[in-house]
Amino acid sequence: MPDTLPSSTLDTPSTDAMLRLDNQLCFALYSTSLAMTRLYKPLLDALGITYPQYLVLLVLWERDGLSVSELGNRLFLDSGTLTPLLKRMQAAGLVTRQRALDDERRVHIALTEASRLLKTQAAKIPGCILNAAQCPVPELVALTRQMQALRERLRTDAA
Repeated sequence: MPDTLPSSTLDTPSTDAMLRLDNQLCFALYSTSLAMTRLYKPLLDALGITYPQYLVLLVLWERDGLSVSELGNRLFLDSGTLTPLLKRMQAAGLVTRQRALDDERRVHIALTEASRLLKTQAAKIPGCILNAAQCPVPELVALTRQMQALRERLRTDAA
């Protein structure tokens, strides 16, 4: 009998099965994330940006001028992680950082002309990823929605 997780919740998995690396959802997510990041790397290197910078740009291409906290909420990053990233992006000429006039604690992030031009070049990336995934678009859409739903359940449970 194989040492895998049971297909029914009525079955009680053995401790050995529960502790097998290949039966861990966390490892499947982690290793898939690593593979995805490796896939993005040469595409983003050609644009002169990193994966975290790409994520920031994706959000700002949707809605420019967000505050650091709004950007952090959208990316699930705290300001301690996001601020150094944004400072590097500002130094590279990709964004501007402007303190709000009504509240100096709030900093707004805006695209520069250079980052607006990158959007055209970045438009090819989703097609490259789709091609590499080798599965139909509806399957990728469904998988993305499942991952988003799982993320929300985990965030709710952790709160």
